[in-house]
Amino acid sequence: QLVESGGGLVQAGGSLRLSCAASGRTFSTSAMGWFRQAPGKEREFVAGISRSGGSTYYADSGKGRFTISRDNAKNSVSLQMNTLKPEDTAVYYCAASQASWGALVPVAVFQYAYWGPGTLVPVSS
Repeated sequence: QLVESGGGLVQAGGSLRLSCAASGRTFSTSAMGWFRQAPGKEREFVAGISRSGGSTYYADSGKGRFTISRDNAKNSVSLQMNTLKPEDTAVYYCAASQASWGALVPVAVFQYAYWGPGTLVPVSS
């Protein structure tokens, strides 16, 4: 089970930190990712991190602005979002893979087996 927190209304140019707490099983052997879904659009990859935290990967939309991190001791993953833009408005989802993926970072929705309910991030202009 994954539960996101930290969403909320923010002005363009502002920052927000999303957190995802896992329970019920350890996700230290899973790759973790953040996805988002804007109204009327498909769910898209935002950022991902390998099981050890040694590898990260970002969608072009978040490069230089977003930072993903994880704390395996706390079974959690976070997404720091800076310089937010109105086009970042979406429901943000935390996800964990079933497979370990080693040092790789999966980027497709179907590569993740566990999902949180999502947290809404509206960015006002």
